[in-house]
Amino acid sequence: MKELIRSNDIVLIGFARSLLEEAGVPLFVADEHMSALEGSIGVFGRRLLVPDDHAPQARRILIDAGLSAELRDEP
Repeated sequence: MKELIRSNDIVLIGFARSLLEEAGVPLFVADEHMSALEGSIGVFGRRLLVPDDHAPQARRILIDAGLSAELRDEP
């Protein structure tokens, strides 16, 4: 799995998630329920993950949607 975005912004994660789901890209949002454990103070960012073989397509979709500044650098 490749991490594409890590953010505390639930709107950003939701937008990126909807773009990828609409395009049929499988994804997983890690740490989605951490806010309940941390007291909803936003310490832990949610992580948007996609399978390795879908990462180039997912990156292109997010860049085309204007989210290039939010993408994690590729190793």
